[in-house]
Amino acid sequence: MVNHQTDLNSLSIAITGSGGAGVITAGNMLLEAAARAGLYGLFMRSSGPQIRGGEAAAMVRLGTGPVDAPGEEFHILIAIDWHNIDRFAIELPLSSDSLVIADPAQGDVPQVISASGARIVELPLKQMAKAIPKGRANMIALGALAKLIGLPADAVDGILEKVLKKRAAEALESSRAAIAAGAAAAGDIKFAYALSMPIAAPDKRWMISGNEATGMGAVRGGVRFVAAYPITPATEVLEWLSPALKKVGGALVQAEDELASINMIIGASYGGTPSLTATSGPGLALMLESIGLAVASEIPIVVVDVMRGGPSTGIPTKSEQSDLNIAVFGLHGDAPHIVVAPTSVADCLFASQWAVHLAEVLQVPAIVLSDQMLGQTRAIIDQPPDLAFVSRRVLAEAEISDYHRYALASGGVSPMTLPGRAGGQYTADGLEHNEFGDPSSQVTDHVAQLDKRSNKISEYDFGDHWAEIEGDGDLAVITWGSSTGVVREALRELSVKGRSIRLIAPRLLAPASPARMANALAGVERALVIELSHSGQFYHYLKGYFELPCPVASYCRAGPLPYRAAELVSQIENWSESPLS
Repeated sequence: MVNHQTDLNSLSIAITGSGGAGVITAGNMLLEAAARAGLYGLFMRSSGPQIRGGEAAAMVRLGTGPVDAPGEEFHILIAIDWHNIDRFAIELPLSSDSLVIADPAQGDVPQVISASGARIVELPLKQMAKAIPKGRANMIALGALAKLIGLPADAVDGILEKVLKKRAAEALESSRAAIAAGAAAAGDIKFAYALSMPIAAPDKRWMISGNEATGMGAVRGGVRFVAAYPITPATEVLEWLSPALKKVGGALVQAEDELASINMIIGASYGGTPSLTATSGPGLALMLESIGLAVASEIPIVVVDVMRGGPSTGIPTKSEQSDLNIAVFGLHGDAPHIVVAPTSVADCLFASQWAVHLAEVLQVPAIVLSDQMLGQTRAIIDQPPDLAFVSRRVLAEAEISDYHRYALASGGVSPMTLPGRAGGQYTADGLEHNEFGDPSSQVTDHVAQLDKRSNKISEYDFGDHWAEIEGDGDLAVITWGSSTGVVREALRELSVKGRSIRLIAPRLLAPASPARMANALAGVERALVIELSHSGQFYHYLKGYFELPCPVASYCRAGPLPYRAAELVSQIENWSESPLS
C-alpha cells in the first residue's frame, strides 16, 4: 500500500498498557533502535504511585535534530490494553490527525481517547502474540511502530539482539517473529506522516538518562563514596553508581535511612574521599540539619535532589520544580552553600561534575536540583565533552606546625588535613569555633567564621558556567532546570514568527548572582519568568535576591503535567503584547 505522507522533523509516539505488559521495555527499545538509525529522541515514562503493577505509558519523541522536550501531541498511540487510561490520558494529547491503534479484545476505545477525533485502527495485538510460541504483545506493537515510522529493520533487530543476548535462543526468535508479524500488519495501515531517516548514523551519540548522566558526572568529578537510601525518582542514580564505583575503586552503601546517608558521606569526606548522596524532596528535608553540620565544619559533600511533586510524599512518579526554596533556604542560621541545576538530560552530567568540583575546591555542601522529568527521561544526545576540571581540595602542607584548620585565609578556603596527620588534629563539629576549631561563643569568632564561610563562595569566580544565555533582543525569558528545553523550543517557534527573545537559564542558583543576572539582562525592556511551581518560587527568589534592571512578570503552574511549547508560545505572545504595568 502506498501512503502519501507529510515529512516531519519529529514524531511523537505513545505506548500504553497495564503494569507488566512490557510498555516501558517496548518504548526503551524503540528509542534505542532510533539511535541506531541515526535519529535523536527522548523517552519519557508515566506510571502511577503503585509499587508494582498499575497503569503505564511510554512516551517517545524522535527527531532529525536534538530533542529537548515532549512534543505538542502524539502522532501515534498504540494501546496494548486500556487499564486505568483515564488516570493519565491528559498526559497523552491527541488530535484528529493522530492515529490510535487499539486491540479490539480489550474493549471499546475509552471516550477520553475517542473524544480527540483521532483515527482508530484495530489490531489484535494479544491474539497475534498468542499465535507465536512465547510471543508478546509489546513486541507486536514494537514491530508495528517501527514499520509505521520507517525505522530500518536491521536497527530494530540489532537492539533486540542486544537486549536478549543473555536469554535463551527461543526468546530471541519469538520476539523476532512477533516484531515481523507486527510490521506485516502495519503495512496495511495508512499513516499520514513520515520521519526522514539520516543517511548514516553518527559515530559519537549516546543514549542516557538524566539519572545515569548525574552518576557519570559524579564519578568524573572524583566521587568515590556514595551512601544513600532508595527513593523515587532518584534510585536510578544509585543503580548506575553501584557498579561504576567498583570499577574505579570506590564504594556505595545502601544506608538504613536518609539521616544515616548524609552523615556517612560527611564522615567519608572528612576522611578525604569525595562523597555524594542522592535523594528526593522528602529525603532532603531529613538531611537539612546534617547539611548545616557540613557547612559549619567546612566538609565538602554533594547532595543530589531529584525533585518530585510535593509536599510530603506528594507525587513520587511525577515532576515538579518545587524544592527550590528548601534547597536554597532550608538550613537554619546563615549557612552559605552551593545549589546548581542541570538544564537538560545531557547537562545532568556537567552539573553533577561541576557540583563535585565546587564542593571540593570551596569545602562546602553542594546541592544538585534535578527532577523526575530530567532524571528518568532517556535521551539520544551528542556525546558530551570530557571536561578538564577535576576536583582538588586544598590540603595542608606536608610539614604541619601550629595548625589552624579554620584560619582566616585569603579567599576563605583554609587547608584541610586528613585524619592521622601528625600535628593536623582538629575538631570538626557543629559548634561555632575559632581558627583552631575549638568551640567558641565569642562574637568576634562567630562573625569571623561567618564571613569566612560566606566570602569563599561570594568571591569565587564561577565563570560562564553559571547560566545558559542564548539570543538577543529587548525581551527575555528566564527559566531553570527541566523547563529550559521546552522554553528553548517555544522561543525557536517564536523566532520563526520574527520575534527575537533572549533565553536566560541559570545553572547556578545559589549563591545568588545579582551582578551576573543584571549583565545578562542588559538592554532588556521586560522579562518573563517561567517555572513549574505552584507558588512561583523561582520568580520570588529572583525578585528578592537579584538586581533586575527591568520589569519582570511570572508564568508558573504546578506539575505534574510538563509544559509544552504551544502553551508557552501563547503565554509569551500575550505577555509581550500586554502593556507594562
